[in-house]
Amino acid sequence: MNESRGFFGHPAGLSTLFFTEMWERFSYYGMRAILILFMTTPAAADGLGLSVEESAAIYGLYTAAVYLLTLPGGWLADNILGQQKAIWYGGLCILLGHALLAIPGSKEVFFAGLACVAAGTGLLKPNISTLVGDLYPEGGARRDAGFYLFYMGINIGSFLGQIAVSFAAEKVNWHLGFGLAAVGMLLGLIQFRLRNKTLGEAGAKPKARSAEAPASTASTKTLLVFLVLVVVLVAVLHLTGIIDISTARGIAEAVGAVIVSVTLLYFLYILAAGGLTPEERKRVLVIFALFIGAALFWAGYEQHGSSFNLFARDYADRIVLGYELPAGSLQSFSPMFVIILAPLFASLWIRLAARNLNPSMPVKFGLGLITLALGFVVMYFAALVVTSGQKPNITWLIFSYFLHAAGEMAVSPVGLSSVTKLSPPRYVGQMMGIWFVGAALGNLLAGLFAGGFDPHNPSEVPGLFLSVITFTGTAGILFILLNPILKKWMGSVQ
Repeated sequence: MNESRGFFGHPAGLSTLFFTEMWERFSYYGMRAILILFMTTPAAADGLGLSVEESAAIYGLYTAAVYLLTLPGGWLADNILGQQKAIWYGGLCILLGHALLAIPGSKEVFFAGLACVAAGTGLLKPNISTLVGDLYPEGGARRDAGFYLFYMGINIGSFLGQIAVSFAAEKVNWHLGFGLAAVGMLLGLIQFRLRNKTLGEAGAKPKARSAEAPASTASTKTLLVFLVLVVVLVAVLHLTGIIDISTARGIAEAVGAVIVSVTLLYFLYILAAGGLTPEERKRVLVIFALFIGAALFWAGYEQHGSSFNLFARDYADRIVLGYELPAGSLQSFSPMFVIILAPLFASLWIRLAARNLNPSMPVKFGLGLITLALGFVVMYFAALVVTSGQKPNITWLIFSYFLHAAGEMAVSPVGLSSVTKLSPPRYVGQMMGIWFVGAALGNLLAGLFAGGFDPHNPSEVPGLFLSVITFTGTAGILFILLNPILKKWMGSVQ
C-alpha cells in the first residue's frame, strides 16, 4: 500500500476516496432533493404527473433499495471484484442512471435510470467505506480521524449537491438538474481513475481470495437463501390477498413486509442455532433493539426528501431578500448542521467520558430519537400555521433540520460503533448488513408515510407530523427506560 502522506497527514489514498465520495454524494443527494418534486409536477410542466401517494411510494422504494443493495454490493466486492473495481463499476452505473434521468419524455427511461442509480450506489457505497478502513491497517485513533475526514466529504458533497441541483432543476429545467447530478458523478470517476495509484494494493483483490481470508461458500448460500425467502414470501402475501403488488404503494408495502419478516427469521435463527454463548445472545438482542430504533429514526429523518420537501414547495414562504429559494435547496441545511455539530459532539462525548458522565449507548439512542421527535414538534406547529391560512417562514424547517442533525449525531455514529462492538466475531459483517437493512426499512416507511401528504388538504398535515412525534418520541423514552436492562445485556461493551 502507498504510505505517502498527502491529506492532512493521512495516506494520500484518503484524498482520492474523499473526493470520489464527495462527488458521488453530490449526485445522489442532489438528485434526491428534486426526485419527489419532479414526480409530482404535472406533465404539462415537464414533470411525471404522478400522485403524491404513488410518488412517495416510489421514493421510498428507491431509497430503500439503495441500502438493501449494499448487501450484494459488498458480497460482489469481497468475492469477485475487489473494492477498487466495485467502486469504479458502481460509479459508472450511477453515471448511466443519472444520464438516463436527464432524458425527457419517457417514464420507462426514468425508472430505468432510478434502478441504475440504486444498483450503482449499492455497489459503490459500502466498498468505498471499507477501502477507507483498509488504508489504516494499524487501526487506532488515526483511523478514526481518517473516517471523520471522509464523513466530512460526504456532507460537503450533500450540501453542495442539494443547492446546485435544486437551482438547476427548479429554476431552469428538471432534466438539467438530473444532468448536473451526472456531471458530479463523472468528476468523481475522473479523479478516481487519475489518482487510483494512491490506493496501492488496498482493495485491489477480492478479500475472499486472499491468503488471510480463504474463500467460503457460506455467504453465497446465505444470499441465495435470502433471495428465495423474499420471492416465496412476496408470492404468498400476494396470493392470499394480504398485499397488492399491482401498485407502487402495494409493492412498497410488500417489500416492507419482506424486510420485517426476513429480519425476524434471521434473528431467531441466529439466537436459536447460531452457536452463540449466553453473553453473545444478550448482545444480539441489543442489536435487534438497535435495528428497531434505527428503522424508526430513519423513518422520521428521511422525511427531509419527501414530506418536508413537499411542505417546502406547497406551503412554506421561501422568499429571501426578494428571491424565492428552490424547495429542494432547503435540504442543504441538514448536512451543513452535521458538518458543524459532528466535531462538537465528538468533543462532548470525550469530555463527558473523562468525568465518567458519558451516557450509555441506549441513552444516547433514546436522546437521538427524542430530539428527532422535537424536530417534528416544530413542524407540527408550522403545519398549524398553514391550517390558519398563512405561509410559515422557512425558519421552521431550518430549526427542524437543526434538531434532526443533532439527533443524528446521537444515533448514526453511535449505532455503527455499537454494532461492531456487540456483534459476535463471526457475525460482524452480517450484523453490519442488518444495520443497513434497518436504514432501508426506515427509508421505505418514510416514503409510505409521505404518501398521506395531501397538498390540497392542509388540515391533515398536523396529524401526519403528530403520528411521527408519537412513535419516535415513545421509542426514545423506551430506550431510556430500558437502559438498565440493555446495559446489563451489553456486558463489558461500552
